[in-house]
Amino acid sequence: MAEKMTDKVVRLMKQPEKIRNIAIAAHIDHGKTTFSDNLLAGAGMMSEELAGKQLVLDFHEDEQERGITIDSANVSMVHDSEGQEFLINLIDTPGHVDFGGDVTRAMRAVDGAIVLIDAVEGIMPQTETVLKQALRERVKPILFINKVDRLIKEVKLTPEDMQNRFIKIIADVNKFIYSICPEEFKEKWNVSVQDGSVGFGSAFHNWALSFPFMQKNNITFKDIIEAYQNDTSDDLRKKAPLHKVVLNMVITHLPNPLESQKYRIPKIWHGDLESTEGKALMSCDPNGPIVFVVNKIVVDKHAGEVSAGRLFSGTLKQGDEVYLNLAKRRVRIQQVSIYKGAQRISVDDVPAGNIVGIVGLKDSFSGETVSSNEMEPFEAIKHIFEPVITKSIEAKNPADLPKLIEVLKQVNKEDPTITVKINEETGENLISGMGELHLEVIENRIIKEKGLQIVASPPIVVYRESITKQSQEAEGKSPNKHNKFYFIVEPLEDSIHQAIKAGELPEMRIKKKDTATFKKFEELGIPMKEAKKIREIYKGNMIVDDTRGIVHIGEVIEMILDGFEQVMDACLIAREPAMKMKVRIMDMKLHEDAIHRGPAQVLPAVRDGIRDAIRTANPLIFEPLQILQIEAPEKYMGEISKLIQNKRGQLLDMNQEGEHISVKAKLPVAEMFGLSSDLRSATGGRGVFYIVDQVFEKLPETLQDKVVKQVRQRKGLSSE
Repeated sequence: MAEKMTDKVVRLMKQPEKIRNIAIAAHIDHGKTTFSDNLLAGAGMMSEELAGKQLVLDFHEDEQERGITIDSANVSMVHDSEGQEFLINLIDTPGHVDFGGDVTRAMRAVDGAIVLIDAVEGIMPQTETVLKQALRERVKPILFINKVDRLIKEVKLTPEDMQNRFIKIIADVNKFIYSICPEEFKEKWNVSVQDGSVGFGSAFHNWALSFPFMQKNNITFKDIIEAYQNDTSDDLRKKAPLHKVVLNMVITHLPNPLESQKYRIPKIWHGDLESTEGKALMSCDPNGPIVFVVNKIVVDKHAGEVSAGRLFSGTLKQGDEVYLNLAKRRVRIQQVSIYKGAQRISVDDVPAGNIVGIVGLKDSFSGETVSSNEMEPFEAIKHIFEPVITKSIEAKNPADLPKLIEVLKQVNKEDPTITVKINEETGENLISGMGELHLEVIENRIIKEKGLQIVASPPIVVYRESITKQSQEAEGKSPNKHNKFYFIVEPLEDSIHQAIKAGELPEMRIKKKDTATFKKFEELGIPMKEAKKIREIYKGNMIVDDTRGIVHIGEVIEMILDGFEQVMDACLIAREPAMKMKVRIMDMKLHEDAIHRGPAQVLPAVRDGIRDAIRTANPLIFEPLQILQIEAPEKYMGEISKLIQNKRGQLLDMNQEGEHISVKAKLPVAEMFGLSSDLRSATGGRGVFYIVDQVFEKLPETLQDKVVKQVRQRKGLSSE
């Protein structure tokens, strides 16, 4: 009797050299979901007729209505390559920039990525963002150039022109990989046609080619063009099936967990590599202690919360007791499951190197490190863009308030790039997201899927506060007057701020033994003696301990760091988050008796001291700006530049290709509400924009007072 698919998956997941954990990443509308559907159909997971229409991995209603992927989806499939079977765990990720956080989290769980690029559009802003996210997590890329049928049918290119087009796309991708890739992989991770790490084809028509496959099966570009001219493109699907070509590329060029963990672990985990956990992680040891990182939480209406993620070491069994390192508590695993398409299949145990779903990790969230015993958690999963738009959400019916708070907590777990602030005092519930679409989708899900009627405020912008010069020394006294702390605040150096933003410096409390981080500081030009005084990097700010010979400092330092974090979250002028600040602890006088220097004494003193220092350092409001790429027909250039000027924007660059223009502009987020509809009306519905980058810049002097007053009034603070 033929072996069942589930049995195959269970058999192969115990052979790590036969496993490939991969993600599909691309710009919006470059065809990822259709591509994944065809891979599934080829691997026998769904019917071929439905591939590309069923959208197996877009299982939320709103994803199918909007025609975009919003959540990443996991699936496992078995592929037979030259008589050997391999298990491929695939995550299909979103392309829209508002859901980029999902891409970042998926990259933590995988070792390789298929970067999909539309043959006509080439490398786009979001392609660069997802590639940057992959390389930052040391995920190896291969390239697939999709929608080749468009080059033949719409652009009508000859075989020579097609090849030139591909060469340009490949060169662009390699240049980008080279600029971001870690030193040791700069040469190795280039994609090339010759070795077969580049494929091309059409996900819509379900065929694909790679250079080795063309040689072996004697197919040329000319055959493809002829097939489209003679309307026999269906034959291509039989001659060069997409799943076969692509999955062979994956098996040949992307690493298995045994290979990848050797170079990925030192980058994403800052613990001791010589410890028991360290050795087990480096070798992906199924007999080592359990180390599992959650990259996504899905709320299943039958099973409750399912925490999906990557098992880096050990073997997970139902009933095991594990420790949540960030939630600081022990829990028992109720169920371990693997994925078969959108279905979860419960299994007895799963060894290291697999992507797994676990039921029973109450209070876990995305980025949580789950282990047998308490250990150094994995580096926080850091997204390239920060949430810049906020809405206040209230329940229509006051009796629904407890349910709303529950739902908001759930939403925050499912999508950690949304920040949820529940203010018990003012009764205000704020959700912040990446953009208008992001918040709109979340609101719709609260109404439709969670069945709650809500009222949302108009969107609000989240500003930042920063300083422009070094402050005077300020004193913070504890309420009992027995403890005093002295602080100086100064602007953080640009080189360090850039390194934090690029993810080279981890945002965390720094331990004395963390030599890797100190070395990084040294590379950035900070002498080792200085570097060893740095206590914490928090949300782009830093605190340094410049004190000497303080006897009881060990007992209060954690409280000082807590106080520092509280001020950085709600700064001075308008209680907005701080950025680019360096706080120095100059000195402190502590009471002899521990009972007089508890949190109730230390925290207010630290907060007051830091805020007083900021007061003398010329504090200012900085506003978020987004750098956009606007695409439209060239005749609308005048309208577009008028639109940019009206929104306090700045034109950075303009390129024209034939009848088409591509404009780069920088716009304040505060002026961007309703930009999609304004752009549509200015360009007769033919203009689109993409976010390329996000920066914070000083708010113009003329607007400083006005904005501070508005924000303070909204937060119920006194106007002074």
